[in-house]
Amino acid sequence: MVREFELPDVGEGVAEGELVSWLVAEGDTVEEDQPIAEIETDKALVDIPSPVDGTVETLHYDEGDVIPVGEVFVTFSLKGEAPAETGDIENTDSSEAADLTTTEGESESAGDPGATGAETETIDTPQDRVFAPPRVRKLAREAGIDLATLEGSGPGGRITTADVRAATGTDSQTTDSQPTHSESAGSDTAATAGNASADADEPDVAASDPATSSADAGASTAPAAGDLESADRERTLAAPATRRLADEAGVDIDAVPAVDHRDGEAFVTPEAVQEYAEAQRRAQDADREALEAGDPVGEREYAAFEPGERERREPFGGVRKRIAEAMVESTYSAPHVTHHDEVDVTALVETRDRLAPRAEDRGIRLTYMPFVTKAVVAALQEYPEMNAVIDEDAEEIVYRDYYNIGVATATDVGLMVPVLEDADKKGLLQLASETNELVEKARDRTIGPDELQGSTFTITNVGGIGGEYATPILNYPESGILAIGEIKRKPRVVTDDGAESIEPRSVLTLSLSFDHRLIDGAVGARFTNTVMEYLEHPELLLLD
Repeated sequence: MVREFELPDVGEGVAEGELVSWLVAEGDTVEEDQPIAEIETDKALVDIPSPVDGTVETLHYDEGDVIPVGEVFVTFSLKGEAPAETGDIENTDSSEAADLTTTEGESESAGDPGATGAETETIDTPQDRVFAPPRVRKLAREAGIDLATLEGSGPGGRITTADVRAATGTDSQTTDSQPTHSESAGSDTAATAGNASADADEPDVAASDPATSSADAGASTAPAAGDLESADRERTLAAPATRRLADEAGVDIDAVPAVDHRDGEAFVTPEAVQEYAEAQRRAQDADREALEAGDPVGEREYAAFEPGERERREPFGGVRKRIAEAMVESTYSAPHVTHHDEVDVTALVETRDRLAPRAEDRGIRLTYMPFVTKAVVAALQEYPEMNAVIDEDAEEIVYRDYYNIGVATATDVGLMVPVLEDADKKGLLQLASETNELVEKARDRTIGPDELQGSTFTITNVGGIGGEYATPILNYPESGILAIGEIKRKPRVVTDDGAESIEPRSVLTLSLSFDHRLIDGAVGARFTNTVMEYLEHPELLLLD
């Protein structure tokens, strides 16, 4: 039975996605919910899970292609059956080829395809049947291995490439006195670029000839000391345990520098993966420590110009292109007006400094963003038009009685806007915890599409990089966006019992952009004044 799988809707308003990488290959057996592809949209990089247990029959697109939502992009052969291609199926008689009945422990209910009624007879799987994808069968043929003699270690007893390699005896080259990462190339897998699978049965296998792998076992041609194999390779040799380590650490094994070689291919060790993962963690920690208000700003790394090179071109696509399209749509659809102001937040700084250690005791980093979020929500409740949106097709103004606050976050691939849902129902610590988590997931690109949609108002922090004022562009179709600047010490005239004096105070700058079709200038100014009042007197936030 064949199942065509269409690209699902991976986010609100997303009509297409760019195929970044396949995580499976044709002929691979997959389980339901197993990631099969990475798709990049204007909102995030998401994994697409398999909807069924089965075998990958056809991959309809190449990496880099843009796939419209609803288009068939992969075809499966169900129930673990390998694609029926001449020469790919061996050890299978006519009764096996016609066997589409359920296996023990599985049943079809009335109404399912193939079901004949409420009661369905269960037929045991033939004991002499061999479960193995074409790729594994081909590897077994080349090695002269009879699959019927092997015991499968895969799901449902399926035979994997690891089982075949073990039967060839190539794994025996590693002795007790050798470290585990010195295995021969015959026991390693070479994943294609972008393949995130860490299982022993990986999509693309570089199998050495059994006749030569024994002679080459342990041989390496390592570069000179300090000379590392360049990252972002197309092929990498590594032991299955090393690949699992890289997968658990969230590391692309093709990007890990390699100092060893096997059969002319880069060989990555567990130690190299650990060092690379630790270096990434240190870099991310350094970025987070530099933040003041929970909005991380990472600096992009650019390739150096070659000697004599005056220009360099890079593809304009992916998230960067989607952001550009959204900015153009917002600018040309909604007439923007930006209102600027300053607020004395000396009391807020003192309050946050007192509460931060208490929050730290609970494992939460308390920034100023939760205070700003609560102040914005309070102001939105007083001025509902700031939380409204124009439905241009229906020619209606839609007022919303829920408050989902977007937190604009700079990442290494561009701006993303994670959403704090129902911010009006949450306290400071919960807002702080959720904001920190969402921002981190956006930076790591592990955030889900559902966490990037449904916002009603957006806050962006330009103060994290020392900015003071801005003219932020609306997160269209929202009607308002507030930019907060860096808190700076400035001289201010302070009145106390009629006496005036000049004192250093902590001052925060605000920049409110709004859709002038819906929001008048006076409403924008009053909304900003309300936000300022709550920030100047943070005890008022306790009333909400």
